[in-house]
Amino acid sequence: MKKIIYGFAFFIGILYAGTSFAQYQSFKLNPNKDTINRVTKSGVKEGEWVISVPELRGEPGYEEEGIFKKGIKEGIWRKYSSQGDLLAVESYFNGGKDGLQQYFNFIGGLEREESWKGYNPDAPYDTIAIYGTGSNEIVDFRIVKAEQYSVKDGEWKYYDPNTGELLRTENWRLNVIVKAQKGSVSPTVAAEPPKKGVEKTAQMLEWEKKNKGKKGAIRSGETGL
Repeated sequence: MKKIIYGFAFFIGILYAGTSFAQYQSFKLNPNKDTINRVTKSGVKEGEWVISVPELRGEPGYEEEGIFKKGIKEGIWRKYSSQGDLLAVESYFNGGKDGLQQYFNFIGGLEREESWKGYNPDAPYDTIAIYGTGSNEIVDFRIVKAEQYSVKDGEWKYYDPNTGELLRTENWRLNVIVKAQKGSVSPTVAAEPPKKGVEKTAQMLEWEKKNKGKKGAIRSGETGL
């Protein structure tokens, strides 16, 4: 009786696996028999992937692993050397780098930390402050379109991978470097636009009234317009 039950359970398992795999155009099995590198019937990468990149023109090969969601990278991705050493930990949002990224040398020493901002491709706009010449006074705001999927945004740090000493710090705002400084002292960062207390000109108020609700409306960037 037990043999019949076990046989039936095995048959159900095979049937379920076959039905599950049928939804993919292709896939692989990892050592734990879990499916990876799945491609849906419509040709879209989905789920956990391990990608091997061979050595090319003197550049060493590597492997990277992470998650694809609807064909684009999402969440944490890790990169390893062909010997299995961790080379990078990257974070993705909507297929572009977003947040903290860390890069290591071949012996595991941290070389640099990068900060990126990923954009939603359906709304790739941001508002930045325009400062007066020679002062930190905000004189206007400008709506800008991200030309890249991701932009450098935030603090970048460079280290001596052997000692861990901080060698240089940079601060970026939407792909524009604000200030770079040597050593462990953080650079001076321009203040973020305050939510209150900024007086708007009559031209600014009129522009907002005319363009309220319009998708993609962009001011000229001139003071007061």
